Amino acid sequence: MHKFAHMADIHLGAHREPILQKLEAGAFGEALDKCIGLGVDFILVCGDFFHVGIPDLSVVNEALLKIRQVQKAGIPMYVIYGSHDYTPNGTSVIDILDTAGVLTKVANWSVAGNKVKLDFFEDEKTGAKLAGISARKIGLERKYYEILDKENLEKENGFKIFAFHSAITELKPEYLSEMESLPISYFPRGFDYYAGGHIHEKGEFKLPNYEKIMFPGPLFTGYGRDLESTARGEQRGFYVVSFDTKVREVEFQAVKNFESIYQEYDATGKNSLQADKELRQLIDLNVDGKIVVLRVRGELAGGKISDINFTEIKSGLLGRGALYVHLNRRGLTSREFPKFVARGEEVSIIEGMILKEKINQVNVSQQVLKDPSTAMEVLRVLRQEKKTGESKNGYQKRLVQGAIEILWLKGVLEE
Repeated sequence: MHKFAHMADIHLGAHREPILQKLEAGAFGEALDKCIGLGVDFILVCGDFFHVGIPDLSVVNEALLKIRQVQKAGIPMYVIYGSHDYTPNGTSVIDILDTAGVLTKVANWSVAGNKVKLDFFEDEKTGAKLAGISARKIGLERKYYEILDKENLEKENGFKIFAFHSAITELKPEYLSEMESLPISYFPRGFDYYAGGHIHEKGEFKLPNYEKIMFPGPLFTGYGRDLESTARGEQRGFYVVSFDTKVREVEFQAVKNFESIYQEYDATGKNSLQADKELRQLIDLNVDGKIVVLRVRGELAGGKISDINFTEIKSGLLGRGALYVHLNRRGLTSREFPKFVARGEEVSIIEGMILKEKINQVNVSQQVLKDPSTAMEVLRVLRQEKKTGESKNGYQKRLVQGAIEILWLKGVLEE
């Protein structure tokens, strides 16, 4: 019997706060230690290994120390790109680590005629055959799936794993209804295991001709919603799959993230002063050594949202020993001061909805500039942080060059 580990959405380097950086690195280290202890034959990471394509080198260095321990234990790591792993110039840290022999990319493809042909990568020890499609930039991913040579993949014999980093239309959670997705018919049939990434929620599914479709969810957290879900008790971790000629057992291995307190406050029917007074009572909770997640929602009957001193509330909790305070007040409105509200849980989805709402108010000559995906891609590039040792001038040039390359790929600019 053989075993492999299936991880996704590790998002190393996602956080600026030192305590979250420490917890993030700790979760990654614990996961790899578990893989060594369990004696897995290989590890498969289905996208978003790092939070950006070229992360801070200190983050890469710390990850590399743990990966080397896995290498010394004789466990190879296989990866595909996630939506966060690519860069406008086409080379990311994943490519560098692949070249160095630290990781191995298993999404090997070529175009023959009008078809995308995927080559299998065979694990030397177990004979497992891996094929997959990495997340691509600017909508190219769907085009690859549309012209994928599925017949060539389906007729291959042996134990087969299909790795992907996409939402599946038939399986999308309701809160991700606005997220781009692919129908299951785009995927090759008859694989023994479909190793997914991109959905930040653990899920185990079965559809006709697609026996095991698995999403492990994030290993730690890449977004605020992940923190909230973890604080509400959702487990984080990865799958360990036991197999011979077919899958025999799938077991979820939980990774301890942090101790937390989750509080939800409904301000509906209350004025801002009353809400401020009641929220301040949270400061008296026993929060020492814990992450506090506070979600405030509802419609204030009177007053402004700014009347609630969230800064003092957070400071008070930190003063009582909280490790970190995450505040979500996106669902809070005021009857006296209405505002445009975009419903959703993921920041990227909310941003996309706001762009769609406001895009027609912009007067531009090129219609492609009214495509919200163009703005989202440019925004993603411009949000990249300044790297350790990078000059201000170099940082600005890198962002401008990245935005220019996005606009060139979209056909806004010409060579």
